[in-house]
Amino acid sequence: MTAARAKQHGLVDVKELERILDTCKLDLTPVDEVWPNLFIGSVAIAQNRTALKKLGITHVLNAAHTKQGSIGDQDYYGDAFVYHGIAADDSSKFDINVYFRQAADFIHKSLEKKDAKVFVHCIMGVSRSSTLVLAYLMLKRRQKLRIAMETLIQRRAIYPNRNFLSQLLELDAQLQRKRRLCPIL
Repeated sequence: MTAARAKQHGLVDVKELERILDTCKLDLTPVDEVWPNLFIGSVAIAQNRTALKKLGITHVLNAAHTKQGSIGDQDYYGDAFVYHGIAADDSSKFDINVYFRQAADFIHKSLEKKDAKVFVHCIMGVSRSSTLVLAYLMLKRRQKLRIAMETLIQRRAIYPNRNFLSQLLELDAQLQRKRRLCPIL
């Protein structure tokens, strides 16, 4: 979809998304609750099982699974946490959209459980993890991308890379097309 057509349909472009992100006045912290019982944070918190227990975390989604500096698998977390790993690269070429539904489903199904709390992380908790949480808000909470971003930047300093922003824009366009054709989706 061209930028002109995107604007015509009420969509934004990557530069506009970056301007929205730039309005965030928060400092980056190790962990923040960005939605009820949904947290985004850094690998330092993910590797601190005591801190996770204090937060009441029950489920961990690692967006940097198998990456250097990111310890994590079900063996590491044992029975105390349900673990799901996604091996995403924070790069200008990585196709993270193939994981949007998988991540959204994991978060959604986890949050449906009584007393569940989900921790989503990558290395810093800025790009990969926030991209997957934005996809969750769009797919499962029916938020438009702009609204989802504005929701998150009120609670955490995030900054998905330009490639991820482009993929989120495409998801937003697909969802808006589907909802115009079938409003109950």
